[in-house]
Amino acid sequence: MAPSAQPITVTRRDQMFPILGDADIERMRRFGEASSYAAGEHIVTAGSVAPGLIVILSGAVDITQDIRPGRRETIVTHGPGNFIGELAQLSSRPSLVNAEAREPVEAFVIPSQRLRDLMVQEASLGERIMRALILRRVGLLESGSSGPVVIGPAGNGDTLRLQGFLRRSGQPHRALDSDSDPCAKTLIEHFHVDQHHLPIVLCPNGKLMHNPGETELARCLGLLRPIDSDIVYDVAIVGAGPAGLAAAVYAASEGLSTIVLDCRAFGGQAGASSRIENYLGFPTGITGMALMARAYNQAQKFGVEMVIPDEAKLLGAASDGYTLAVGDGESLRARAVVIASGARYRRLDIANLAEFEGTSVHYWASPIEARLCAGQEVALVGAGNSAGQAAVYLASQVRKVTMLARRGGLRETMSRYLVERIEAQPNIEVLGETEIEALEGEGGNLTALSWRNQATGDVETRPIQHLFLFIGADPNTDWLAECNVALDAKGFVRTGADVAAGLMETSRSGVFAIGDVRSGSVKRVAAAVGEGAQVVAALHAYLARTNAAAPELARRA
Repeated sequence: MAPSAQPITVTRRDQMFPILGDADIERMRRFGEASSYAAGEHIVTAGSVAPGLIVILSGAVDITQDIRPGRRETIVTHGPGNFIGELAQLSSRPSLVNAEAREPVEAFVIPSQRLRDLMVQEASLGERIMRALILRRVGLLESGSSGPVVIGPAGNGDTLRLQGFLRRSGQPHRALDSDSDPCAKTLIEHFHVDQHHLPIVLCPNGKLMHNPGETELARCLGLLRPIDSDIVYDVAIVGAGPAGLAAAVYAASEGLSTIVLDCRAFGGQAGASSRIENYLGFPTGITGMALMARAYNQAQKFGVEMVIPDEAKLLGAASDGYTLAVGDGESLRARAVVIASGARYRRLDIANLAEFEGTSVHYWASPIEARLCAGQEVALVGAGNSAGQAAVYLASQVRKVTMLARRGGLRETMSRYLVERIEAQPNIEVLGETEIEALEGEGGNLTALSWRNQATGDVETRPIQHLFLFIGADPNTDWLAECNVALDAKGFVRTGADVAAGLMETSRSGVFAIGDVRSGSVKRVAAAVGEGAQVVAALHAYLARTNAAAPELARRA
């Protein structure tokens, strides 16, 4: 039997909790302010914003997590040379853990802004700190004991929706099955929750939420904060997929004040990929979530303001650039705008499809969906690389994967390495020239589905409870309908010679489009990242022109 993988808290503990030397501490002092804490004092409380990264000079601090109401578990005890903090401190988000002084403590505190300055100005030291912050977040994700608690029936659509949002947002959380978990039942009784009001979410700050929307939950967790309408950003980026995050990293690292919006979560479609094996520099492959999380953290390291989830609704003109109307009646201002809103998943033209979405019909294959259908037969529609990656991943978790392809096979539309891997999997069956005919089930749960062979007309019905759809995507440009941004016949944003002087500039000066949403773009992660980097040069040129024009316009006025 192969040995089970050890948690990161065991394998990389020295990197998670490094002890800083005297020289390191002296280099860090100029970024912080002295502070002291009495024995028993609560330095940080889960659900509240910590003062920053806290470097301990003397004393001891217990770091704990609330594994259930009224019960805490010690993660680690920090002493001299250790520092308190994880990724939340990088962007002034609420803490996921508690910190309590075991004995009198002398320390200095580095606020979030100064922490980012440290990472840029002290590169080698910043690398060690950044690695520790990331590994600590991974440790919290692995433990499954920190963050909000989602309580509801395991297969319920809203329970899965909330779990999916938290996972895609890189947020540690616990999911308790209200039908079988004793702790869940205790909490339901304690808060007097009617079964019809499930799922519920218990946030780290103690607030109880009844089946919240993603935006409402994000605000409770401190992931989404009010937008300061008095700030004029150099660039606003709509979309946090590979293109948008790349643009954010390059723009912010070159000194442009940058804000990023996304209506769902960071990562885009790439973030849903179970494994990307043809991305340059990762010969063993990397999950889409891991790749995009690195980009997200990298953007925050350079000070990018993240507004996720929040939806751009209308692009308007202003005297100093542009305004973007977003959800909840807010707006922001920016001198330039980059549209990287990507694409949305296509849906089958089946009358009762919506009835099963979220419970039995899925548009990505993550560990959450894999657990739902473990040991079962599943069906997957699609013949592109995303479909192939999902099929290979699911094959390792389920009894059988039946792939349905509209064309005769996979070789015309899928990378060769994936085709060969699928052909080598004994529990993947590929049916060409086949399309879904009907879905059967009740109460939102699929019990059977039928498909038709287009060549023979034969219809087959199988007792399949989970269907995965990877049938491509359409441009996410509905929000641009009244914004005077030129689109092509398929709804993609037009750029370049036929509408503007710059390759990625749209029909509106100072508004650029990159990634999958741009007409004529190459639909690959690497291409999207390249466009994200390339557009920053165009941004600099545009901002330089507008800066030069501003004094002349003021003189004429």
